[in-house]
Amino acid sequence: MNVLFICSRNQWRSPTAEHVFRRYPGVNARSAGTQRHARKTVSPAILSWADIICVMEEKHKNSILADFSHLVQHKPVYVLDIPDEYHFMDPQLITLLEDIVPERLGLRIPSLTR
Repeated sequence: MNVLFICSRNQWRSPTAEHVFRRYPGVNARSAGTQRHARKTVSPAILSWADIICVMEEKHKNSILADFSHLVQHKPVYVLDIPDEYHFMDPQLITLLEDIVPERLGLRIPSLTR
């Protein structure tokens, strides 16, 4: 399963999610940002790669739907509702991600976490 995590600048939230979910069996995780100056910006190539897209906020979903609707129209896009108030690998952010994402994606939690 190829899972793409998206936030604004691809600086804290989505790279943390990418890092955390890389350890899940059967998951290939990448991340990108919607802003022009993001570390890695959302592109047609990365959206085509993704089977599932997880965005941190509704505005990220709206952005990719506005710019790339033809690429994501048949893919699930989950809004995680995680505000931009965490730094990279913040323990609270990791806990939020581990509480929300596995259930949304139907993943079993690996024994490495928690």
